[in-house]
Amino acid sequence: MSRLDLFIDRMVSQRACLDAAARLIADSHGPVFELGLGNGRTYHHLREILPNRQIHVFERAVASHPDSTPPDDMLILGDVNQTLPDALARFGATAALVHADLGGHDRAKNDAFARVVSPLVEPLLAPGGIMVASDRMYFTSMEELPLPQDAVPERCFIYRK
Repeated sequence: MSRLDLFIDRMVSQRACLDAAARLIADSHGPVFELGLGNGRTYHHLREILPNRQIHVFERAVASHPDSTPPDDMLILGDVNQTLPDALARFGATAALVHADLGGHDRAKNDAFARVVSPLVEPLLAPGGIMVASDRMYFTSMEELPLPQDAVPERCFIYRK
């Protein structure tokens, strides 16, 4: 499979999983956390499908398209090893949705990062909260949900607390 095909599968799966997650959290309250901004495409999509939600973006340094850059008060800058614990102190276990597109091309590196970030994300989610991730995560009290019909297996994952 070409790298282009892998990218397309990841993007199609990401959209399908985020759209499914928006439906799953429709009756809940709480903020949305976007881990990593990148170009801002996913953040822009989240704004479209969740127009009434606060969407806090965690990023080391902003390099997104101007149309896809969150306002300063919704941007949490720094290393997630520090900003996620800080967010727990600030927000508690209130997140309705956390999305992480680890997006690197090195699967071993992505897996190592997923193992580090999973225990930092899990306590941020409210009961019933949803996590959408581009890579398998390692949670102790969350269930992996079936993928929506349009998603490609192993290109995106959905978890519920």
